[in-house]
Amino acid sequence: MHISFEHVSYTYQPNSPFEHKALNDMTFSIESGSFVAVIGHTGSGKSTLIQHLNGLLQPTEGKIHLGDYTIEAGVKNKHLRELRENVGVVFQYPEHQLFEETVAKDIAFGPQNFGVPQEEIERRTKAAVKATKLPEDLLDRSPFDLSGGQMRRVAISGVLAMDPKVLVLDEPTAGLDPSGQKEVMDMFYDLHHEKGLTTILVTHSMEDALAYADYILIMNHGELYKEGTPLDIFRQKEDLEQVQLDVPEVIAFLSKAEKEYGINLEYKGQTIAELAKELARKVRGGSDHE
Repeated sequence: MHISFEHVSYTYQPNSPFEHKALNDMTFSIESGSFVAVIGHTGSGKSTLIQHLNGLLQPTEGKIHLGDYTIEAGVKNKHLRELRENVGVVFQYPEHQLFEETVAKDIAFGPQNFGVPQEEIERRTKAAVKATKLPEDLLDRSPFDLSGGQMRRVAISGVLAMDPKVLVLDEPTAGLDPSGQKEVMDMFYDLHHEKGLTTILVTHSMEDALAYADYILIMNHGELYKEGTPLDIFRQKEDLEQVQLDVPEVIAFLSKAEKEYGINLEYKGQTIAELAKELARKVRGGSDHE
């Protein structure tokens, strides 16, 4: 699903002493099927931005196009229900939103609420559980008897059971250890490609933005500061520092290799260890011996 923002602004509590402009004249496009990372320091407007994607917030100014749907300032939208079937949002700590008696009921809640036939709900539940690698024998258990990681996968399964075309991820790995973070991000990356989703990831991790996204939006004080491919964005170290962002360790390594050795290594998703071996070979004159 193609997404575009046209001069979108949003003001909290307008015409009050607490008025705050959280988004200011945002214009950008997200191509259908792309994986986009939205980064920026705390308070830059990232969360406000993604709440516009399924109509939780309506622009104060401007308009948003999501496929065939339009959300426009001052215009009542009659299709929000349909839009929300197509845009799935995984918020931070999604396990806090679990409330049903069993895992199966929690996963099925969204589709049931939208009137999906029971047979289709069962199909979607099985597919979502498989995608999140949850054992099927957990379906009849209370979600509150599960581990923290399993609870998160149940919550994510509930979003996937809606069969969305757009998947919005708001810091989906918050609170997980490094191993759990990688497992969850790899899962989303696989789902993105398998289902041909348009995926939008809000993250504080520059490493995740580099590893998974094919395009990046940087926000600063409610405005679009920069946009571009990960390599283009992360090579602009000074500009990133202006908005309190660091470059990923891999990019720092590539820059150091170029500066100290005059060797320009091509990044193709390698780890630092793999790049170090490649650099060592080039420094030795191309030898493949360790």
